[in-house]
Amino acid sequence: MCGRFALGSSIKHLAQALEAASVKITEDRARYNIAPTQAVVVARDRGEDRELVHLKWGLVPAWAKDPAAVGARMINARSETVSEKPSFREAFRRRRCLIPATGFYEWKREGARKQPYYFRMKTDEPFAFAGLWERWESADGGAALETCSILTTTANEVSAPVHERMPVIIAPEDYGLWLAAKNIKPERLTELLRPFAAEKMTSYPVSPSVNSPAYDHADLVAPSINSA
Repeated sequence: MCGRFALGSSIKHLAQALEAASVKITEDRARYNIAPTQAVVVARDRGEDRELVHLKWGLVPAWAKDPAAVGARMINARSETVSEKPSFREAFRRRRCLIPATGFYEWKREGARKQPYYFRMKTDEPFAFAGLWERWESADGGAALETCSILTTTANEVSAPVHERMPVIIAPEDYGLWLAAKNIKPERLTELLRPFAAEKMTSYPVSPSVNSPAYDHADLVAPSINSA
C-alpha cells in the first residue's frame, strides 16, 4: 500500500514537469509527511487544459452516503481489480490523475517494532503516482468534495524486502496516455499499472518520527543513524 509520502518540489517545478498550464494551488511549501485525508497536489486534464489542484486524499465515490467514513478507507486502489470494483471503476474509466511526490514511506517489521523506510528516485527528482479522482456532492446542495486515491501494484526488487506492494509510478512519457479522457482502450491503461523500474530507485531506513502525521519536517527523509 501507500500510506505516507513526501513532496519537496516547488509548485512551479511541478507545473513544468507535469506540463500543467493552469495552477489552482495557493499554498506552496515542501511536505515531508503527507497522510491520508490531507490535501494533496493532483494533476488532471480538464478539457484542453491540464491543471494542478489540491484534492483530499481518500476517494469518495459520487454515490457514497457517508463521505467521512468512506474516504479514510479508500486511500489506495489495487491495480489488479480497479477496473471491476464499484468504488473505483468509473473513476478508472473517466477520472484518472497524477499525484506528484519526491518519495514515499513503507514499514518493515523488525523484531518487535516496525522500521520505516523511505523510497525515492536515485536522481532525487519528483515523480508521479497513478491516481484516480472523484467528485461527491451532498443531497442538500452543500459544497462539493473532490477526492483522490493512489493505485498500487506488486513490489519491485527495491521495495519487496520491505513491503509486498508499492504505489504505481507513471513514467513521464506515459503522462498523456494516463490522463487522456477519451478513446483509450482499458488494456492500454492496464499496461501502465506495473512495478516501476527498480534500477531507477533507492531506499533506506528513516526516523520513526514519520509515524506521527503531526511531524512534518525535512529530517524525515534523511537516512536514520539509529535504525540498527
